[in-house]
Parts: sequence; structure tokens; C-alpha cells
Amino acid sequence: MPTPSVAGGRTRPARHFELGLSENPFPPLPSVLAALHEQMAQANRYPEFLPQRLPQIIAQRIGVQPTQVVVGSGATGVAMQIMQTAIRDGESMVFATPTFDGYPIMADMIGTRAVTVPLDHCGRQELHAMSEAVDDRTGLVVLCRPHNPTGTLVSAADLEMFLSSIPQRVVVILDEAYVEFVVADALDVHDIIRRYPNVLVLRTFSKAFGLAGLRIGYAFGADDLVARVRRRQLPFGMSCAAVAAVTASYAAEDELQARVARIIAERERLRNRLQQHGLRVPSSHANFLYLSGPRTADALQRAGIVAKSYPDGSARIAVGDPAAGRAVLQALWTM
Repeated sequence: MPTPSVAGGRTRPARHFELGLSENPFPPLPSVLAALHEQMAQANRYPEFLPQRLPQIIAQRIGVQPTQVVVGSGATGVAMQIMQTAIRDGESMVFATPTFDGYPIMADMIGTRAVTVPLDHCGRQELHAMSEAVDDRTGLVVLCRPHNPTGTLVSAADLEMFLSSIPQRVVVILDEAYVEFVVADALDVHDIIRRYPNVLVLRTFSKAFGLAGLRIGYAFGADDLVARVRRRQLPFGMSCAAVAAVTASYAAEDELQARVARIIAERERLRNRLQQHGLRVPSSHANFLYLSGPRTADALQRAGIVAKSYPDGSARIAVGDPAAGRAVLQALWTM
């Protein structure tokens, strides 16, 4: 529990920080809130039976055809649609461990076997070992770029080698949930989905766009594969608010980029301070940091900081809020 402080003779509880979900610390932009408010006046009306406008808006923005885009309830919802499409009875899926919690949870939900490959000692996905884990019973492979929870980044060259080693019959999710925070080694995803029709690029509006509560995600790839995934689309499954929020967010690109830049700057500042303290912190390309160490998660918890913890005592924390960063430093300084 957080230790209370005393000011003016009164006990004041220490501030609580929720850093466990890699959320954007900023609320939606004013223009986005205004668009949402206007949309809520029509909340008595159903959304489209199957989403048409949202895939068109996203496709125009990212430079693909609307038939190449499938949307869903956050990246998690789209990932579930892909898993249900790609994995047949008796087949398995391959991903690194640890990874985004949703993948092992959803694998269990649909009754598929998860083949997990440990990260290397630097927190990177072992691409060769993941490729070797693919066999004739594999239906799906998940590769995160950047990786969740360590923030490490697979290079474009290594990704190319990895994709070329995966049989075309096996669907690959290239999970780019945090792509907006990547400032180096950009991918030509259009070339990737052209040359690898088994690849689906997965993205979300939850992180950089700060719309986690609205649950808006999408994937894009080859027409035939996307058409198969779209068959899993839930009727009336996308809120009308999604169209309004995405449209307004795209229109506010400069403001959003400024926020992302602030988050990246705070990420680098906090990582440098933590390293000065002697902690092992991989270079992150996302909006979080992975703090290695057997006592790290416990120290944060005692300070009233909610973090994503792991069995070895390590923790992942969202970044971007300077006050939260100071609280993390104080908690680990006394560890």
C-alpha cells in the first residue's frame, strides 16, 4: 500500500498511478471529444450492420483498398477474428513468451494449443527459434513489432528473413499496436503485404490515439485473406462513435504527433534515469518500459504504482506522465 504523507498536521494519501495497461496518459483531444459528443446525440440509432465507412476511412489514410481492411473491437477483437479464421481444428499457434496477455488467453478460449518461444536475454523475440517451432500443425504465428512487454524492435532485415521462412499456408499477425512510437527502421508494410499474402498487419487506436475505451482496432493485408477474416465480423459490432473518433483523430494529426513526441521524450528521460540507478531496461520503441529485476514489481506495488508484473519479478510500466515517472524513480531508488 502507498505510504501516506503528512502536510499541515493532516494525513494525505500518496498519489496512485495506474501504469499496468500501457495507456496513453492524455485524454482524447478536444476536437475528438466534440465529435464524440455530437455523435452521442444519435446514440438511439444502430450503427451499420457490418462496418463499411470505417474501413474506407482507414484504407484511404494508410494507402490501401477498403477491401484490404478489417475492423473490430480493438486490436484484441480483430486478433480473435484472425485466430478463428486461420486456426483449424487440431492446429496450433506460435508466439514469443512473455507477450501480450491476450494471445494466450484467446488461444485457450478457442481451444488451440499455444507453442511459446522464450525471449532472448535482451528481451528480443527469437526469430530463428520461432521459425523452427512452425510445423505442419501450425495455423498462425504472431510477431510483435515493437514487442510487448519489452519494447524491443525486430529489424526490417530480420523480419524479411523471418517471413520468408514461414510457409505461405500459415497466417502471420504482424502486431503493430505501438507502431506510432517507432522512430527508426520503418517498414514498408505495403511491400510486405504485397509479397506475403499470408501477413496481416494489426493496429489499434487505443495507444497513440488515446481511444482505448472506445475499442477500435484494424488489420490490413491481401484481399482474399481479409475477406476470410471479415466473415467473422459481428453484426452491429462497431459503434458509431468509432467513425466519429477516427475521423476527428486523423484531422488532428499534428496535435496527436506532438503528444506522441512528448511520450517518447519522457520514455527516454525515464529510461536514462533508471539506467543510472543500475536497472536493466531494454531500449523501448513503445509507450512503456520493461524493468528487469526480481524485486521490481514488488517495489512498485508497495509504492502504490500499478504495473504489469511477471513471474520473475520484472514489471512493465506505461510512460508519458512525468509525475508517474518521478514516483517510479522514488519507488525504485529505495528498493
